[in-house]
Amino acid sequence: MQKNGTTRTLHTVKDAEGAVTSRVRRTVLPSGLRIVTEQMAGSRSASIGVWVNVGSRDETPALHGCSHFLEHLLFKGTPERSAMDISVALDAVGGEFNAFTTKEYTVFHARVLDEDLATAVDVLGDMITASTITPADVEAERDVILDEIAMHDDDPDDVVHNLFAQQAWGDNTPLGRPIAGTEASISAMTRAQVHRFYRRHYRPGNMVVSVAGNVDHASVVRQVRAAFGREGFLDGESEPTPSEQSEKARKVTPGTATTVRPLEQVNLVLGVKGLTRTDPRRYALGVLNTALGGGTSSRMFQEVREVRGLAYSVYSFATHHADAGVVGVAVGCLPGKYDAVLETVRNELAKVAEHGLTEEEVERGKGQLKGGLVLGLEDSGSRMSRIGKAELVHDDLLTIDEVVARIEAVTLDDVSELARELFTQPELLAVVGPKA
Repeated sequence: MQKNGTTRTLHTVKDAEGAVTSRVRRTVLPSGLRIVTEQMAGSRSASIGVWVNVGSRDETPALHGCSHFLEHLLFKGTPERSAMDISVALDAVGGEFNAFTTKEYTVFHARVLDEDLATAVDVLGDMITASTITPADVEAERDVILDEIAMHDDDPDDVVHNLFAQQAWGDNTPLGRPIAGTEASISAMTRAQVHRFYRRHYRPGNMVVSVAGNVDHASVVRQVRAAFGREGFLDGESEPTPSEQSEKARKVTPGTATTVRPLEQVNLVLGVKGLTRTDPRRYALGVLNTALGGGTSSRMFQEVREVRGLAYSVYSFATHHADAGVVGVAVGCLPGKYDAVLETVRNELAKVAEHGLTEEEVERGKGQLKGGLVLGLEDSGSRMSRIGKAELVHDDLLTIDEVVARIEAVTLDDVSELARELFTQPELLAVVGPKA
């Protein structure tokens, strides 16, 4: 663990002539706020993200949806800027500006020309540290959140995945509840509750500021000190909020959950317990997931769509949390094809469990993973996300070459053993659609 008040160079990458193409540095301020930057040679943009170590799994039942509610409210204004001022500041320089909430963290991010990075840092610092969260803003945004919940409730793909999580971990647990909350929880939430949540979790020791692009680390640190120093925010030392996440992987509850909706399609998710985000076998799972349902050449796509013509949309997924994980297959089909789809998916999972993948499938999966990784990191926004997430949720930041090497090291036996372990477990099934 790096001491507060120090700076380290984590990685330096040079080209064949010895010129630096990428350098990652980390500074931990005396307050505990972590600043991580990646200098990218040849880039003309800069991206910044403020990663806050709080998400929906940190909420009590009375605060269900508070993390997401607060994410919205921080755009509503500060003593220095109105909501309009915040929007204008980034629009005036052609910047991209947004935020999102997950079950384990909240992120505010912006992408601008390198010359406008100071503006983005100042706006984000103002929002994060000095939001007013007025009663009027809470009431106005409450209606926006309720509209968003209704919108997600009209999307069967969202509904079936929420239902799957509820079946896996229970609707009385933070992991099993939807991130945005419910109509009841959002309607009952008070301004005082939201403000206390803000003050408890939005502290320097609970945050990472990640910046990537044509940037200078020392300049970024100065800009962050100035922008986040409002209201004495950086005074004193701040420790991360204690986590209630367990060291062992959480169990899942096998079974079937069904929601009847008058839809034209049936949406289903069939899955099993998966791996945590720190499990060393996650690279083997990445290869397995890609070969199983990660593209048009995958087993599920070929068998369900191309060979049998049972569905338009079919894919597999792997979800990792600090102490939990699931692996599954999602399909949308006509009601009359539901039984055939379910039988086909089960049969394919059973085949993979018994016989594993072929050498060709493993190599193809590895190639797809490596290509997606490298191609996905060609802009400053994706680089910012990589270093920010690694700093917040992982123990170390691997170089791209190190990640590629770990993917390359996955063997046919690794994938086969993992498939046998995963797909012989009791299944979870979530179904949303018209009554049979």
